[in-house]
Amino acid sequence: MAKKGTCLLPLHYGSAPRWLFERMVRLSREIISVIVMDFGPDEFLERLSDPYWFQALGCVLGFDWHSSGLTTTVCGAVKEALKETQREILIYAAGGKGAASRKTPDEIEFLISKNAPALDSKKYVYASRMAAKVDNTALQDGYQLYHHSFFFSKSGLWAVVQQGMNTQTRWARRYHWLSKDLKDFVNEPEKAICCDHKGNAFNMVAGESGDARDASAFLAKERPEKIIGEVEKLSRLKLPEEHRLFFSNLKKTSLQKVLLSTYTNQPQDFERLLGIRGVGPKTIRALALLAELIYGSRVSRKDPAKYSFAHGGKDGHPYPIDRSHYDKSIEVLGRALREAKIGRTEKKDAFKRLAQFS
Repeated sequence: MAKKGTCLLPLHYGSAPRWLFERMVRLSREIISVIVMDFGPDEFLERLSDPYWFQALGCVLGFDWHSSGLTTTVCGAVKEALKETQREILIYAAGGKGAASRKTPDEIEFLISKNAPALDSKKYVYASRMAAKVDNTALQDGYQLYHHSFFFSKSGLWAVVQQGMNTQTRWARRYHWLSKDLKDFVNEPEKAICCDHKGNAFNMVAGESGDARDASAFLAKERPEKIIGEVEKLSRLKLPEEHRLFFSNLKKTSLQKVLLSTYTNQPQDFERLLGIRGVGPKTIRALALLAELIYGSRVSRKDPAKYSFAHGGKDGHPYPIDRSHYDKSIEVLGRALREAKIGRTEKKDAFKRLAQFS
């Protein structure tokens, strides 16, 4: 189980003022240094992959505590802080928001060649790409990714923090990943998904979507004309009105292009299918539709969001407060602040924000 969780945040536009961002970078550097000194580089990555701790970090750094900008600004500040200390701390950061996210593979290769040549850069580029593919293509929950940050240590542990937006609802959803104990990118990668709003989802990475994944990968290797022939046979059947899938979703010319592309690549399983360049949400939906129509292999429609992002409520709603988890976040950040070599005023203000969060 690699994905640590998600967070749902109101979508806000704009950017942090330079005076604030510069202070966030400086405070990030001090907090990271103390955590690494006390617990080691991998501990910071594990903390970063925890949506609760990440949110607490954003509050301590002083950014708007509940907006979508917290994700992009905190990741940006941490990335800048690591640039100055990566030789001592042995943690590296790539990616970011918008155009910066598309530079992630090149940045990973550069950082590894310069700082950690013993690591296989292709492995980390693949991990970055698959984390984005899963949350944008295999899990279609209504949020389009626009931010992707990739963090890794010299020991080889990696973490991803990425965020998608839904411009219609004006909400953002954050996704956290960690490579520790990762066994499968496409079968229940989420350890916990936290958000306030649930909707309809097309979830190919759910456990109950296993048959659909297998059937989709099998269909992707078949000759296009064979599949088109099967579809034409099926189109003469009368389906029940409550059926979720419709033949109007299948356009023959588009389907042929999809099948020709996947047939040429001959993917051995769903993960390899998902990894093919050019295979996007429409391709996966088309193959899943065929898998259900031909083999009866259904895709999970459950939104994987399970909890409110909040630490809980005093009345037990949306769930009881997890005191140990909550206290650990405050303890680690509090200790880092106490030992950080920053100005008294900045430290005092950070403690105030931490106290308000807790």
